[in-house]
Amino acid sequence: MLALAGCEVGPDFSTPNSQVADKWLESGDHRVKHPGRDDTTWWKALNDPILDALIATAYRQNLTLQTAGVHVLEARAQLGAAVGELYPQQQAASGSLQRQRSPFLAGIPSVQPWFTSASIGLSTSWEIDLWGKFRRAIQSADANLLASIASYDDVLVSLIADVASTYVTIRTTEEQLRITRQNIVLQEESLKIAHSRFVNGETSQRDEEQAQSELSDTEAQLPQLETSLQQSKNALAILLGIPPQRLGTALGTASAIPTAPLEVAIGIPADLLRRRPDIRQAEQQAATQSALIGVDQAELYPAFSFTGQFGLTSSNVGQAHLSDVFNWGNRVISFGPAVQWNILNYGQITNKVRAQDAVFQQAILSYQNTVLRAQKEVEDALIAYLNAQLVTASLTTAVAAAQRSAELALIQYREGQTDYTTVLTAQQTLLSQEDQLATAQGSIPQGLIALYRAFGGGWTLRLGHELISPEIREAMARRTNWGGLLQPGAEQPPPSVQKYSIGLPEW
Repeated sequence: MLALAGCEVGPDFSTPNSQVADKWLESGDHRVKHPGRDDTTWWKALNDPILDALIATAYRQNLTLQTAGVHVLEARAQLGAAVGELYPQQQAASGSLQRQRSPFLAGIPSVQPWFTSASIGLSTSWEIDLWGKFRRAIQSADANLLASIASYDDVLVSLIADVASTYVTIRTTEEQLRITRQNIVLQEESLKIAHSRFVNGETSQRDEEQAQSELSDTEAQLPQLETSLQQSKNALAILLGIPPQRLGTALGTASAIPTAPLEVAIGIPADLLRRRPDIRQAEQQAATQSALIGVDQAELYPAFSFTGQFGLTSSNVGQAHLSDVFNWGNRVISFGPAVQWNILNYGQITNKVRAQDAVFQQAILSYQNTVLRAQKEVEDALIAYLNAQLVTASLTTAVAAAQRSAELALIQYREGQTDYTTVLTAQQTLLSQEDQLATAQGSIPQGLIALYRAFGGGWTLRLGHELISPEIREAMARRTNWGGLLQPGAEQPPPSVQKYSIGLPEW
């Protein structure tokens, strides 16, 4: 049996094949550079110290990220439990003191039918892992741990991108507010001119009413923008792990939209397989499920185990005494092999194996779909980032022309060379195009953020850091005996860990 203990049933996992493009669709654009660069702190390309500080705060305090870190600790404890199944699965120390009545003793003269018996002992049972059931369970738990770490990395990637995106949204909304207030000042001046000309009998009251209508419509945009701004700030506060509150100190006084570089360095599509945490997570989830096939398949074969019992027993029947329980002569010893084989299981085990295999196939398809979706997200973000630059360039020219047109229209109206409709149209065009320009200017950093999110950039920020905070470690240590698992680094395997190995993990 010991010689057979090197066997295991079930499939050995290997990374599923996936369709990966040779190059990006926009790789020929001169703004796309090769190869990719280190994206550990990609947000620093936006050159905004306030954003850097916000991301550092979110990394320390975000509750969703801390939850993912504790989940890694949970998976590490589950792996420890799975490893424990390789050793004697049942061990028990027992003892008893019983008062009993025997009908056999009741028929013997001068013998009391009541007697007391005592026993103490140890028992154990060890199922030998002939078919790899326990080793496959360890393999599954090991892959599940790696999947939980990849999940943490994925949460970190999303957190960094969400903070950066929300910050850019805040700055873009602030710019839209500035533009709106600036146009209100311009329209107030136009209203004064229209009112003056009406009072002097140079125009009809219609011009004044049109000017007032335009001004009121623009003023109505302010509360909407302020609502959007505060909602974005509330969202940022939650990302920072604090209740919604005024973020004046954290956001500073600057209100400029972060400027993104006009060029971006990217690698090849195949790089996503190692950079995107969600792809690694899907791979490890498939590995977890693959090993569970072997766990259930092992139930089809006989289970061999060694059982043993050692104890001491005595009673007060006849000349015996309870104190004799500690005499060596009263020892009870039993040991030997045992076998259990669920022969007539009516197809239950076979169908459990089939069900596990079906779930495994779903995991493979999910992995392949994750790879395809990742490439799609990169392509979407890349084209949006590149075209946002073109839109911004065109709108910059359009805004300059609209500003000059509005100035000329107002001058001509003041001098009586045109009616107010020309001024109204010019100012409405100016406000619309300035608003579009602010949105387009924000779209460039938003496109860069989406691009690095699609690349899976930023998760390497955790390397060299702990996944859970000292405060959480301290609270959990007070509540439960975690042994060495709460020691810094204990929950993470080293970078050189061998994946998918059968048996004890290499760490």
